[in-house]
Amino acid sequence: MFERFTLISGPCVLEDDALNLEIAHALAGWSAALDLPVVFKASFDKANRSRHDSARGPALAAGLKLLERVGAETGLPLLTDIHEPAQASAAADVVDALQIPAFLCRQTDLLLAAGATGKPVNVKKGQWMAPEEMAGAADKLRHAGTTEVVITERGTAFGYGDLVVDMRSFRRVRAATGARVIFDGTHSVQRPGGLPGGSSGGEPEHSAALVRAAVAAGCDGLFLEVHPDPPRAPSDGSSMVRLDAMPALLAEVTAIRAALRAPAGAHS
Repeated sequence: MFERFTLISGPCVLEDDALNLEIAHALAGWSAALDLPVVFKASFDKANRSRHDSARGPALAAGLKLLERVGAETGLPLLTDIHEPAQASAAADVVDALQIPAFLCRQTDLLLAAGATGKPVNVKKGQWMAPEEMAGAADKLRHAGTTEVVITERGTAFGYGDLVVDMRSFRRVRAATGARVIFDGTHSVQRPGGLPGGSSGGEPEHSAALVRAAVAAGCDGLFLEVHPDPPRAPSDGSSMVRLDAMPALLAEVTAIRAALRAPAGAHS
């Protein structure tokens, strides 16, 4: 599923059909125009929000129905994250790939349950972990039955309220795990705890530069959460990419990848 350079994209958390499908149809159009595999991602539950009263999403049953409608209308493959082992089987009946959130990337029972579905699994690298430490998560998934593991780099905690992306990480994670490595261009610009009340802030003005650098550094795909109006998004609005900014960014990504594939001296 992730054999080619792939874009994982969608809203952070599922909203209503109109919003979900607006984003999904746009992604499907760009996928066709650029010959770029796209996987639609959205969460049915954001169980790791900072506050108890933060919006979490429609929950498992309703969320899976919303995802089914996206798949039926657009034909895009689907990905969603799970937080508990009991969610793995139900989610795998609907989506094409599962995702393990960064805070849960070492949870053995969750990884084994995801792996036992046989579906591809994308694991977000924990912000506190060295690239080589992701080998354990990959091994757990493969031991349980997953044949396709991808790892998403989303930055490393540096002091308080900042994440730093080490561009060596793509090669190091790939060497340690044997997995393809995706770059998360939205969560990498988060400022955890950076807003009043302890919620995460973000600096999305840096996303495009980090995406360009990651593509040039050899990542195997991109993870970009998008929204037509990020300030109105119920989750992660402070770090999402505006939907109308995606065509220009994807054009830059396409150009960088073409330059990397060109024979040496072709641009001299």
